[in-house]
Amino acid sequence: MSDRPEPPDWVVEQPAMTALALGSVLLVLFVLLPYLQYVLFGVVLAYILQPVQRRLEEHVRPTIAAIAVVAATLVVVLLPLIYVVSVAVQQSLRLVRSIRQGEIDVATIESALETNGYAVDLVALYESNQERIATAIQEVTTGAIDLAGSLPGIFIGITITLFVLFALLRDGDQFVAWLEWVLPVDDAVLAELRIGLDRLMWASVVGNVAVAAIQAVMLGVGLAIAGVPAVVFLTVATFVLTLLPLVGAFGIWIPVAAYLVAIGRPTASVAIAVYGLIVTFSDSYLRPALIGRTGAFNSAIIVVGIFGGLVVFGAVGLFIGPVVLGGAKLVLDSFARVHTGEPIANDTLEHSGTDTDVDTGADG
Repeated sequence: MSDRPEPPDWVVEQPAMTALALGSVLLVLFVLLPYLQYVLFGVVLAYILQPVQRRLEEHVRPTIAAIAVVAATLVVVLLPLIYVVSVAVQQSLRLVRSIRQGEIDVATIESALETNGYAVDLVALYESNQERIATAIQEVTTGAIDLAGSLPGIFIGITITLFVLFALLRDGDQFVAWLEWVLPVDDAVLAELRIGLDRLMWASVVGNVAVAAIQAVMLGVGLAIAGVPAVVFLTVATFVLTLLPLVGAFGIWIPVAAYLVAIGRPTASVAIAVYGLIVTFSDSYLRPALIGRTGAFNSAIIVVGIFGGLVVFGAVGLFIGPVVLGGAKLVLDSFARVHTGEPIANDTLEHSGTDTDVDTGADG
């Protein structure tokens, strides 16, 4: 890498090669675009499982180690994930069907609420929002039908994810070295970006996704013990809400506690409320234990990144979206330093795109 020309000279003096390189990159993006979310999912899994791959390579060849990790990922992660999501979809549709067919005794719930000091006309409330509810039900049903119709595409996507995972586990270091070699960027800037993106990925995958998964499982176990219906659906919903700042597990256990009061189970309601508070505030202990006291994202980056990532990248956007926004700030910071000639400070990576002590669940 030290023998190549300076990046700005290379780009200016070789315009034809620069245009050819950019055109090739665009063609690659067009090829990847239909299954981009599965490719990115494979990248994320490879990032998480790279330490396991390196441990195995101490005992077996890289190819054998990669095959073993991919097989274990399929059995331990992907298949259970597909099953959980399918059960959650079925439970959500069953819940919607019960509401539409009047299987839920509205009069009993109203009477229980009135006994506890809450006079609510659920029928009038439903009628006033009937159009919105019908639209939401239609969207859920359509989404489930579309999901069932796209099963062959999902199978192809999972196959792509597994192949990407295998390739990156076995040859990921060489691929990163090749990227650093072909990019017309100074080596010091590349090192800065590599370290910064590594910290962003770690904070997103571990600091947000792992903490959300732990809290979702904790609350799901409590809901199952309390005999709450649609536990899998509520657990998945808890996982999604816990990713968001100022929402967290509150968004699930408070309505569940109110529901238990409405059906005449006040003791279970109090138990869920107390346990829900424990789950919510466990964020303050889980996050520092996993990634330390410094969070790599501020609240705006998390919210915009999650929702924007979901729209652009699909489900994998839950953790890729914030990384994209945080990575964009890293790139712009590096560009500004190169443009102004400012040297790279050692503490720049500690604070680039960061807020300290950002909790994404404990505040609500």
